[in-house]
This record gives sequence, structure tokens and C-alpha cells, in this order.
Amino acid sequence: MVSQRCKMLVSAELDKLGIGHEPVNLGFVALIEDVTIEQLDQLKVNLQPSGLELLDDKRNILVERIKNVIIEMIHYSEELPKENYSDYISRKIGLDYTYLSNIFSEVKGITIQQFIIVHKIEKVKEMMLYDQLSLKEISYRLNYSSLGHLSNQFKKITGLSPSFFKKLQKKRAHNLEFF
Repeated sequence: MVSQRCKMLVSAELDKLGIGHEPVNLGFVALIEDVTIEQLDQLKVNLQPSGLELLDDKRNILVERIKNVIIEMIHYSEELPKENYSDYISRKIGLDYTYLSNIFSEVKGITIQQFIIVHKIEKVKEMMLYDQLSLKEISYRLNYSSLGHLSNQFKKITGLSPSFFKKLQKKRAHNLEFF
């Protein structure tokens, strides 16, 4: 996931190398000027210790764009779009969904749908930890067809039922209070 910290790090490294750029966005940055091969090589070296890398393969770049649209949609939007996710992703990227889906599966080894499910479950876990919404409300917010559907996906991904996960989290929090 691309965080604010990652964006700041990339911006700082570009500034250090004297590379003019627009503000860093989720997973990409527009450069204002041409850069030398030496500058690009140095940028790659500087980003590597932080676990970041430059993508120059068009397929990998496209996959990162898809991932960023999904991550932004699930983790940073107030609510998920009501339209079909495939239509949403296709509209945001401006390419046919079948093409996007094929590239994503070839590069990542999982489908876009599987990637979405994993991130939705991460969001469910996050929302459960804040303990402000019931599981039914979380289910509604994340566009699940039913509470049962959410529970089944949750168990399939985590190996735990949502209620057991919540009990574990409460127990862990309680154990931490004593240290």
C-alpha cells in the first residue's frame, strides 16, 4: 500500500537528486524534466532500502495502477462505489476490464477479484478493531450482499470467524494493558 510516508520519501529522493517533479500520487509521479540514466539508476538505489522500486515495465506499471485504484477505493474512500467494481476500475483506468484482468492475473498470479477480497477483509479487520460499527453495519458499508457473505469470506481469508477474531483482538488488547 502506498502511504503518505512513501510519497514523502519518493519526493525527498527526487529533490535530493535535483529531479523536478509534480506532487507524488498513489504509485506514480510525473517528472517535469528529462532525467539522465545516471539519475534514474541513483534513484533506484536510493529507494531500494525503503522497499520501494521504480517500475519501467508497462505491464507492471499498469498492475500498480490497478492496485492503487483498488486500494484507494477500499481504504481511502468514504464509501465503496455502488457500480460494479469491474466497471469502476475500467472507468478509472480508461481501459477494457478484460484486458486489465488478464494483465493483472498474468503479473500477480491472482485475479483482481481475489485482490479486492483480500483488501476488503483487511478493511473489515480494521473497522472491527475500531469497534465503532456492528458487523452488520460493516457488511453494509463494504457492499456485501449479506452478513453471511462477509463472514464466509472473512473465514476463508483469515481462517477465523469474525466473532472469534474480535474476541482474540480484545484478549490481546487486555493482555497488553498489564505490561
